[in-house]
Amino acid sequence: MTIVTVTIITRLMASERFGTMLDYEFMRTAFMASGVVAILSGIVGYFLVLRGQTFAGHALSHVGFTGATGAVLLGVSPLAGLVGFTLLAGVAMGALGEKLASRDVAVGMMLSLALGFGLLFLHFYTAFATQATALLFGNVLGVSSSALLSLVILAALSLAALGVMARPLLFSSLQPELAEAKGVPMRLLSVAFLAVVGVAVAESAQIVGVLLVFTLMVGPAAAAHNLSSRFGIGIALAAALALIESWGGIVLAWYTDWPTSFWITILSGVIYLASVVAGPLRQIMAQRGFAKAR
Repeated sequence: MTIVTVTIITRLMASERFGTMLDYEFMRTAFMASGVVAILSGIVGYFLVLRGQTFAGHALSHVGFTGATGAVLLGVSPLAGLVGFTLLAGVAMGALGEKLASRDVAVGMMLSLALGFGLLFLHFYTAFATQATALLFGNVLGVSSSALLSLVILAALSLAALGVMARPLLFSSLQPELAEAKGVPMRLLSVAFLAVVGVAVAESAQIVGVLLVFTLMVGPAAAAHNLSSRFGIGIALAAALALIESWGGIVLAWYTDWPTSFWITILSGVIYLASVVAGPLRQIMAQRGFAKAR
C-alpha cells in the first residue's frame, strides 16, 4: 500500500496541473514549510517513539493551544506563544523525569486545564475565535514568508541540539539503567530532549494543528520502527515518510479541495497500517532466506 500511495502522488505531481499549482507563491511556501516541519517531526518523533514518550507530545500540543491563544490576546504572534509555552512545558516535563510515567491522571488534568484556558482566552478575544480551527487542525496554506523563516531557524536549531545529544540519548533510551550507571546525566538529557520535542510539536501544529500532532510526530516514526530495527535507516525512513505524507497531503488537497490536514492524516494512517503488515512479512521472508541458506 505504501508503494501504491507513493506512485499515485508521483503521477499527480508529474501532471500539468501540478505545474500550475507551483505558480502560486502560497503553494510554494506551503511545500517548503511542510517539508521543513516534516523532516524535524520525523526525526524527533523517532526518538519519541523509541523512548515511549508519545503521550508527552500529545500533552505539549494542548499546552501549545493555550500559549497560542494567550499570545494573541496579548497582541503577540501565535507562533511565538505556541513555541514559548511548549518549550517551557517540555522543560518542566523533562525535569519531572521518570515520575511523569506514574502521573497520567495529573497530566490528563493538565491537558484539560490547558484547553480550558485556551477557550477562555478565545472568549475574551472573540475576533480571533474564527481562527481557532486553524490552531486546532492546522492551515499550512496560510503560512507566511516570515513564519516560514521562523520555522526554518527553529528546525535548524532543534536538529543541531538533537545531533549533539543523539548518542547519549540513544544509549539512555535503549539501556537506561546502564546509561545511568555510566554517568549519563539522565535528568538533564530528558529536559533537553523534551525541550526539542516542544519546539517540534509547535512546528507540527502549524501544519496539522494541535489536535493532529500525532499525525506527523508519531505516525511516520512508528511506521519506521515497524519497517526497520536499524537506527540510521529508521531515522531516515521516519523523515522520508513524514515528507511523503505532508507533501502528498498538499497535492491531494489541491486536486480534491478537501482539507490538507485530513489528507495528511489519511496518508499517515495508511502508511502506518501498511508498515504493520509489512513488518512481520519482512521477518518471515528473512527467516525463510536464512533457512534456505542453511
